[in-house]
Amino acid sequence: MSTTVLSIDTIVSNPDIRGGQPTVAGRSITVSDLVARYLRGVSLEDLASNFDLTFGQVHAALAYYYMHKQEIDEELHRDLETANRVKTELEKQGKLGRLG
Repeated sequence: MSTTVLSIDTIVSNPDIRGGQPTVAGRSITVSDLVARYLRGVSLEDLASNFDLTFGQVHAALAYYYMHKQEIDEELHRDLETANRVKTELEKQGKLGRLG
């Protein structure tokens, strides 16, 4: 009996959408967008609801993340470093608005 490999086509990459980052098919939300929120404590239910996704789509994004964890963690780390640099520069320029 031969084995058939079944592909889940929920996560796609298109160079014209979000720079080719892995996204949920038919959407512009990236795997790293979802993972960043999940790692900050947003529940699976809230991810699905907030982005109008099915649980299958959310789980597919997380499965993709865990299969490519090092690469996506590095991307998230780079994004955080960039955000911190921009914040610091804006603070130096007095352009960062104050809350409250």
